[in-house]
Amino acid sequence: MSHTHLNYLVSQPLKKPPGPLPMIPVNLDEGSKLPSQLVELCSEVGFPPIEMGTLLFAEMYRSALSHMKITPGRVAKVVKDRIFSAAFHPCTSSLFMAAGDKWGRVGLWSSDWGHDGVLLFEPHTRPVGCMAFSTAQPTHLLSLSYDGSLRCMDVEKAVFNDVYDTADGLKTFSFMSDDCLSLLVGNWYGEVAVVDRRTPGNTHESLHTLDQVLRCVSVHPLQKQYFAVAERKTVSIYDSRYLKRNIQPVSQLRGHSLSISSAYFSPCTGNRVLTSCMDGNIRIYDTSALTSEAPLLTAIRHNMNTGRWLTKLSAMWDPKQEDCFVVGSMALPRCVQVFHENGQLQHTFKDDENLTTVLSVTAFHPTRNALLGGNASGRLHAFSD
Repeated sequence: MSHTHLNYLVSQPLKKPPGPLPMIPVNLDEGSKLPSQLVELCSEVGFPPIEMGTLLFAEMYRSALSHMKITPGRVAKVVKDRIFSAAFHPCTSSLFMAAGDKWGRVGLWSSDWGHDGVLLFEPHTRPVGCMAFSTAQPTHLLSLSYDGSLRCMDVEKAVFNDVYDTADGLKTFSFMSDDCLSLLVGNWYGEVAVVDRRTPGNTHESLHTLDQVLRCVSVHPLQKQYFAVAERKTVSIYDSRYLKRNIQPVSQLRGHSLSISSAYFSPCTGNRVLTSCMDGNIRIYDTSALTSEAPLLTAIRHNMNTGRWLTKLSAMWDPKQEDCFVVGSMALPRCVQVFHENGQLQHTFKDDENLTTVLSVTAFHPTRNALLGGNASGRLHAFSD
């Protein structure tokens, strides 16, 4: 650990005080107000959710990927330290992104603002491990930190509201309802909390112990009573309706030989679960019928050994394309790869001038042909048509 990081750690409190925190950018002059276009941009609703019938055929999809490019203006230092999580806002008039870093900072950036158009905030004090914009209220960004806090950035009210607060060790969350007011929150110690944002206070509705280790939770996109949990060497699917009575998985995804970094239901139907494992494999399982042991469809060899200084790689579905996903790469020259669920490589994003580092954190835009990647120095990279 560098002296700079050590000094920062010593000077940082374990956690920000409870209650709403004002949205005051730490990278602007004291007294600076949030730019007026921020509320306008965050209020913009994206296109309606894509219909299954309009999913692109393979050739059209590969062509769309090949037309997505990166330019110097689509690279910016959005946070100060290593990026742990990032997300696209659903708006379509601009590529508007958020990123969370190792020391609890959240940065906002639009590619239209250029390098200097970054707004930086400090709502947490430890890694921001998970974040997502509310699809029901696009002015809300939820961010979760290892420091035990889960907050909602409300751009209209210019505050980071308290959503959930616990001692420490929060790892992941997933929305349990279409209105994004109900959440499933997982901690490092194998517990999941059901949190309702409408309930006063910042505690949970219920708390359930599943396993000794938990790395990721993912709620089924259609049958929201089901959720997948990346545990030690198994992914288990539970039914939230029966957690209080009998915490037994309805289905399990087996075959991982080392720890699992992530597990996500496919975005449109939930008929697949995509897992990333430190044993050097990305796996796709068939969850169309929740049998006691979900069949393995595909295993793709992929170097997941990032070492201790890089955020772990996690394969992420393209929300517009039920059967394709993106993942960062340790390969040289640096690149980001898109695969079909059958294991076929669809496209490799690379650029000798504008992509020279490992992009551990990746995500596709929900409706536009755009991809973001975050690296260990706090930079976001955006590819777009």
